[in-house]
Amino acid sequence: MPSQWRGSTRARRLPRGWSTVIVPRILARDRYLCHVCGGPGADAVDHVIPGDDHRDSNLAAIHDATPPHCHRYKSSAEGNTARWRLRETRTPEPHPGLHGQ
Repeated sequence: MPSQWRGSTRARRLPRGWSTVIVPRILARDRYLCHVCGGPGADAVDHVIPGDDHRDSNLAAIHDATPPHCHRYKSSAEGNTARWRLRETRTPEPHPGLHGQ
């Protein structure tokens, strides 16, 4: 299991045959062209719309282990967006250093 997945349930939620059947099929379908940057050499498959929709229509080839690492940047941006959404729903707390002022 890749180290970035440690503690994640993501790998268990992928459908049977993900690595052996689905990934090779999507990479071949997309002719190894990254759906993010359009460049050749895509080596992974991405969920275009994040989540557990594993239909072919939501899967696309993407660079991951090879530069420009589009999958890492896309996933990071999605995580940051989710984090900001969560932050906007929290009730602000007063700064602890300003307590009693």
